[in-house]
Amino acid sequence: MTRAQTSALLCAAIVFQILVLVGMVARAALPLWTGTEIRVATVPVDPRSMFRGDYVRLRYEVGTLPSDAFSEAQPPRVGQIVYVSLAKGADGHYGFAGASLERPAGGKFLRGRIARNHAPIRVRYGIEAFFASKEEAARLERGLLEGGVAVLMVSPDGRAALKAVVPSLSRPAGGE
Repeated sequence: MTRAQTSALLCAAIVFQILVLVGMVARAALPLWTGTEIRVATVPVDPRSMFRGDYVRLRYEVGTLPSDAFSEAQPPRVGQIVYVSLAKGADGHYGFAGASLERPAGGKFLRGRIARNHAPIRVRYGIEAFFASKEEAARLERGLLEGGVAVLMVSPDGRAALKAVVPSLSRPAGGE
């Protein structure tokens, strides 16, 4: 192999790696660019961690599903992709309306993965941590003790990105 061929292969490898990284960032940001804004209620979680930096850990009411949420005979496997249909409540927040292993034909829904497949079923959406400055994380920690609202951008395929977290001390009991 000549020196020119080696240089060309090395440049191609570098360009390929850069394109892969750009693609990963673009895929993660796609819901923010093309998504529809929805609001879902959060459940208080102790957000302290010395090792992960300044962030707020979130759990969602739509992240815990009843054991009979799926009509399929077999419960979904851990790691399996699921689609959770959402319905808008009287308070303007979206909540659980149904779950399926098949992508819904329409309506608002979130795409997630099964984290625990026995009662209650847990679903992770990839939006369980909100990174913020040290001051903002401390303010959110205090404000989220009674719950709050997560502002999500949801793409047409159900992928969600966390846009903001709003403490909601006056949220009605029971939420969605």
